[in-house]
Amino acid sequence: MKKTIGSRIAFYRRLRKMSQAQLAEACGWASQSRIGNYERDTREPSVDDVMAMAGVLKISPAVLLGFDSDYTSLTAVHGRDIRTEFDSNVEVALQPTRSFLYPEISWVQAGSAMEAVDLSNVAAAPRHSSDVWAGENGFWLRVVGASMTNPAGANSFPEGSLILVAPDIEPRHGQYVVARMIDSNEATFKQLVSDAGDLYLKPLNPLFPMKAVDNTWEIVGTVVDGKMPKSIFL
Repeated sequence: MKKTIGSRIAFYRRLRKMSQAQLAEACGWASQSRIGNYERDTREPSVDDVMAMAGVLKISPAVLLGFDSDYTSLTAVHGRDIRTEFDSNVEVALQPTRSFLYPEISWVQAGSAMEAVDLSNVAAAPRHSSDVWAGENGFWLRVVGASMTNPAGANSFPEGSLILVAPDIEPRHGQYVVARMIDSNEATFKQLVSDAGDLYLKPLNPLFPMKAVDNTWEIVGTVVDGKMPKSIFL
């Protein structure tokens, strides 16, 4: 367990791949300096601020405050007995009330790099919600084809699935990405894997080939959330 509330805020913020500014904006605060002060432990957050940050970071407020999971050591904070607030907040952690709307764009737009999320291009696009922060330029794509359908069933993205792409998040080995061919603007959804120092775009369906990431490719963004097609649940 991190020793101070500031170190815990910083830890879970980085775990969610959010900057201080992004966390502040998601909490509805005008400046990131509040987050900076909290993380440096130069300012003690109020209970309401703890609950706001916990909601965005998808954890229990008790975790940020360093209490045991059974709350046996939980006592009054800032003059308030918040055991009942934390108990009720367990449900909030499972069903976050804070969500973000992002446009669903076309694969043609996704292949157009920076123009993909231009407001003039997506004004009429359908929007879908997510409790995951994908940045100001985040967008949804609908999966086409069977290259990311895993025959084994695990970690599969069948045709019709929605994926949320965060253009500002740098991908790591094993994460899912959308990449585009620079010359043709053709976009594709694959898993980014590293082997002997080289990067590859790997399909989950073994019937499709793996492609090396060379100077003809550009990573558009990292996939941070997904929704299965409704037909799966019918």
